[in-house]
Amino acid sequence: MDKHVKPLRILVLPLATIAALATLQGCGKEEHKKAASQVVAKVNGDEISVHQINHILAKAQGITAENAEQAKREILDKLINQQLAIQQAEAAKLDRDPGVMQTIEAARRDVIARAYLDKVAAAQPKATADEARKYYAEHPELFAQRRVYNLQEILVPASHLPDVQQLVAQNKSMQDIAANLKGREIKFAANAGIRPADQLPMPIAARLHGAKDGQTVVVESAQGAMVLHIVASQVQPVAQDDAVPRIQMFFANQRAADAVAEEMKNLRAKAKIEQTGEFAIARQAPAKVPQPDIETATGAIDPKNVAKGVAGLK
Repeated sequence: MDKHVKPLRILVLPLATIAALATLQGCGKEEHKKAASQVVAKVNGDEISVHQINHILAKAQGITAENAEQAKREILDKLINQQLAIQQAEAAKLDRDPGVMQTIEAARRDVIARAYLDKVAAAQPKATADEARKYYAEHPELFAQRRVYNLQEILVPASHLPDVQQLVAQNKSMQDIAANLKGREIKFAANAGIRPADQLPMPIAARLHGAKDGQTVVVESAQGAMVLHIVASQVQPVAQDDAVPRIQMFFANQRAADAVAEEMKNLRAKAKIEQTGEFAIARQAPAKVPQPDIETATGAIDPKNVAKGVAGLK
């Protein structure tokens, strides 16, 4: 292989998944033999078709007109190795192993279910350029006036929201807030880093947009109460022409997710679902979902390091 050619991301599925897909397609060796002109290789008599190569090629990344032939040969090479492994597995009757059979069935169910949900998602209307431009105008904090923040963060359980609000109102520094929480044995997580506005949750991005460098704000989030101190920021706007395709993709993903959720909700409402045994009890009295530990929820450091100062946390 030419050392100057960039490697391609080509995926050949695991043995169990390949077997599941073969079951779904319902095509065996006889069907391949009916289309001999499509056969590109034989491995101990078992045929590999051009359709198998094209299926993988369509999902590969980095394929261009210049490297397409190279990619096809790499895919074929991987398929030959895979077929050799399948033959050995079948000779050893691994395809009849209960664990392998369960994996095949799980993969089959997953492929079929995903195919239906993909169909639901694909039926959603595409976002127009006008919709995207409207969204661009309505959210200057994400685009026209986008800022990249150098932030210090402290996260506490939501029950301690009044405590941190009071400390911020008293103009306490982040080091003082952390020391206060530690002295009162209130669990918290601290972190620091660079955060572009478009990579922040919408409520936080909107709140920070109106804040100045050096200001500290308190924001309620799904994880708890967040104290955010803007060490510094830079305005790095995103042009409308660059943003419109990204916004359209955002709308497409959001509409697809909403449609799939609504479809599953409707299907469950119409279906007769009976849960038995321990699951029947769980259904009658749903268990409270445990909340993640505050010290690991954000991947932040242990509060014991607060003596080093929030600015030094990493």
